[in-house]
Amino acid sequence: MALDAQLTFADHMARFCARRYSYPPMVGRVLGFLAVCDSPAPTIAELSDALLASRSAITNAVTTLESVGQVKRSRATGERMDRISIDITSARGLGMDNAEYEELGALAREGLEVLRDAPAERRAVLSEIAAFTEFLTNRIPALYAEWQKEREVLIAAGEIPASPSEGLRS
Repeated sequence: MALDAQLTFADHMARFCARRYSYPPMVGRVLGFLAVCDSPAPTIAELSDALLASRSAITNAVTTLESVGQVKRSRATGERMDRISIDITSARGLGMDNAEYEELGALAREGLEVLRDAPAERRAVLSEIAAFTEFLTNRIPALYAEWQKEREVLIAAGEIPASPSEGLRS
């Protein structure tokens, strides 16, 4: 794929991530470029060169993406630099990590305790957040398990490849 097309896609991803997740543009650019670049796991220096950005900007973007489970760093034996790749196998990276919703639910319940004597109308927002997060935490494990089974079917059918960290499957 031509570098211009890769950079255009990276810029489109940057706009999407900025709009949807309030990420700085470089975070979305790195994520977008990782999705379409020729190397399955470029280095910080390679990302910096391709995206015409400083290594510190790339490093900060990678750190942000790592913190939300979207990318991972790896290093081959004997290599002195990290390689960066998208982590499509983690529940967290797919938005299916119950810990986030459990924490939000706990915060909502804490807020409800603060408002325990308040009228129902005043408690409505926190009550709904608590109920919704409970709903999600009950449903996400089954949904994630269902996705894992569907993913295995798609891999076996050759419709999607196994991720490099999983090795080749027959």
